[in-house]
Amino acid sequence: MQAIHNAVAGLQILFVAFGAMVLVPLLTGLNPSMALLGAGIGTILFQIVTGWKVPIFLGSSFAFIAPIIFSMSTWGAGATFFGLFAAGFMYFVFAFAIKIKGIDSVHKLIPPVVIGPVIMVIGLSVAAVATEMAMGKSNGEQVVDYNLSIIVSTITFAVTVLVTIFGKRFLRLVPILIGIAVGYSIAASLGLVEFEKVIAAPWFKVPQFVAPEVNWMAALFMLPVAIAPAIEHIGGIMAIGKVTGKDYASNPGLDKTLAGDGLGVCVAGLIGGPPVTTYGEVTGAVMLTKNDNPLIMTYAAVFAIFMAFFGKFNAFLNSIPLPVMGGIMILLFGTIASLGLKALIDAKVDITIPRNLVIISATLITGVGGYTIEIGSFPFAGVGLASVLAIVLNLILPHPKDEKSEEIEVDL
Repeated sequence: MQAIHNAVAGLQILFVAFGAMVLVPLLTGLNPSMALLGAGIGTILFQIVTGWKVPIFLGSSFAFIAPIIFSMSTWGAGATFFGLFAAGFMYFVFAFAIKIKGIDSVHKLIPPVVIGPVIMVIGLSVAAVATEMAMGKSNGEQVVDYNLSIIVSTITFAVTVLVTIFGKRFLRLVPILIGIAVGYSIAASLGLVEFEKVIAAPWFKVPQFVAPEVNWMAALFMLPVAIAPAIEHIGGIMAIGKVTGKDYASNPGLDKTLAGDGLGVCVAGLIGGPPVTTYGEVTGAVMLTKNDNPLIMTYAAVFAIFMAFFGKFNAFLNSIPLPVMGGIMILLFGTIASLGLKALIDAKVDITIPRNLVIISATLITGVGGYTIEIGSFPFAGVGLASVLAIVLNLILPHPKDEKSEEIEVDL
């Protein structure tokens, strides 16, 4: 009976994480089946590394959306996945630093004044993608009727917002799923959904693996991007610890949880899926249900792997119209940017101090404004450039003598 109970609870966890998990591949042009497979394998690897001590499920990371889109158009799919595979090693760097010198070493390298604006760049850098899709555009071309797109994206956005604010208990954990369901229904009634491919798709289909191709330019581009989600991971571990009343930072230790997450990121890159990260939605579900058995996450992972081979379901996901995704993205990407602002507020970063103002301002403008540094044939831009710039400025700019030391708030 306990196994059945855990399996049902695991299915519920997958339902909570599902909307955000498949959204990343849909936005970046990757295979949703590979996102499910990567999340399932990544979660199981994480649980093995941490000894089944932490109730965490790893799903697709939003931090990599803009970098994936840029890398796919610049170097292609194979090089992009090699870059994502390489990005996983950044987690091992942080894990090693914490193992040797403790978490304070990470805090000094990337305090809130660094991580806050970098997270804001992650959300804001894809703002144009969200608004274009909401208007029915793809790569600047109108592919869905403009007026119908506005209607569908507005309704999708409104429903998601209403559920987020006024939803009761479990509903507040799945606003993305509900928003997509309502938006999809409206789009279907307006004739914007193509069901032919769903009908023609087989019930069972082995996901298409994309082998990575060695490309050091793509790897150097992706490495700095991993800084923000690595720190987000620490926040996620602290958050689930607050919910369960356990100190996971000590047992099994942040070095092990980071290594487990990094291993999941590496595997996702090897098989052709988006990188994975800890999910706040799952933490909310654990808080609501009071069920913190880590084995439940393994059941959720097994179900995710099973769904990856469900051909018709993958075809259904690919049939979701652009305006539906755009309506969700407007809220989602804005929320990511807001979390960066929250990191600054929670840490009481004083932006009247010139040093802090310079770091935040320069990071935001270079990250969002399209500033690019050409290193040979390698264009260094976006989240990666913003992350490196923020870290460098933090290291070289002097602290005012009367400035209070910053306390990092890692609960992102």
